[in-house]
Amino acid sequence: MVALTQTTKNRISTTLAVFSALVFIQTLFFKFTGASESVKIFSTLGIEPWGRIGTGSVEFIIATLLVFPASRFIGALVGFGLMVGAVLSHLLFLGIVVDDDGGLLFILAVLVLLSCITIINLEWDRRPPT
Repeated sequence: MVALTQTTKNRISTTLAVFSALVFIQTLFFKFTGASESVKIFSTLGIEPWGRIGTGSVEFIIATLLVFPASRFIGALVGFGLMVGAVLSHLLFLGIVVDDDGGLLFILAVLVLLSCITIINLEWDRRPPT
């Protein structure tokens, strides 16, 4: 096993945090504007409109937490929880492909989930004290 330097850990963590934050911010637009795909997803889950708006609000908070190193661990932890819910929603209720998106939303959810897991691992030593 190769030990990573702190500089390398920081670079990987920052890259994954920026990627995840951009995905969260990009999907916010569709949730807050009531795009038909978002409305369909949350209607299928039985939580439209409040689930859509609430999820979008949480995604905004997560994206904000991820971009600041001091709060990145917490952002990744909350992002992990949200993405577990998203992946499970796809697997159990929505299906991999939603509205002919080719599985893009599912793939993004999995990538952000994996990014959050990696950030949690990299930031573990800098997590807030309990």
